[in-house]
Amino acid sequence: MQVILIQDVNNLGGINELVTVKNGYARNFLIPSKFAVEASPTNLKLRDEKLKVQAKKEAKLLAAINEVVAKLKDGNLKIGAKVGTSGKIFGSVTSVQISRAIREQKGYEIDRRRIHIVDDVKELGTFKATIDFGNGSNTELEFDVIAE
Repeated sequence: MQVILIQDVNNLGGINELVTVKNGYARNFLIPSKFAVEASPTNLKLRDEKLKVQAKKEAKLLAAINEVVAKLKDGNLKIGAKVGTSGKIFGSVTSVQISRAIREQKGYEIDRRRIHIVDDVKELGTFKATIDFGNGSNTELEFDVIAE
């Protein structure tokens, strides 16, 4: 029997997926538990419409992410840090400081938990960080640490 999953089901499939299962499993567990609906022509049309809407949303989100990535790659970020006499900075640059610099210099709000600094930043220079936008989209960002 073919059913359309309404929710993710372990070891079976994800939401809006069309799967074939045994009749008893579908009638006695999946459908009464509201995990699936029968794959009737009406339900298949509804599923297709949901998939189309989801694809449009993902395309719109991807376009927005590409716009942000292009803006971030347009010149390096400048992050000020207090420096000692030997050229080393006090403390280190963190993802919070990078997030704040992106907000102030580029105009985008990016959560600090999405920013991963490649190397420890304990001196002046140019460094790299990666930003994970979700959906498998990441970008590499260069930033300069300058004396404050």
